[in-house]
Amino acid sequence: MINTKTTISISEARRRIFDIADEVQAPNKVYSLTADGKPKAVIMSAEEYESWTETMEVLRECPDIFERVAESDRAVKTGDWSNFVSWEDVKKEWGLNVARNSKNKHDISNTSTKKRKKATR
Repeated sequence: MINTKTTISISEARRRIFDIADEVQAPNKVYSLTADGKPKAVIMSAEEYESWTETMEVLRECPDIFERVAESDRAVKTGDWSNFVSWEDVKKEWGLNVARNSKNKHDISNTSTKKRKKATR
């Protein structure tokens, strides 16, 4: 993922703020704002910010994630699945029921459903 970064002064950003807000909606587009030639702030889309925030949260909660991913990659390449837990075992451990057309509101459906619109009169 390569960011397209544009560096401009805060004064210029002030004049172009609405255009900048539109431009940063493009994937990986960010603006770096400077004051006296020194970086002071970054403008990015709200979606991009949420993505970064979520990534940082995952990295804090699972600091060994890179090692775990590498281990998973090795297991996939070698076919050694002995250290992995099956979806069936996870469901049993957590007491989850997966049902196609269950009437039990606590079951987890494995089919997607469309949201229905309310009928208008």
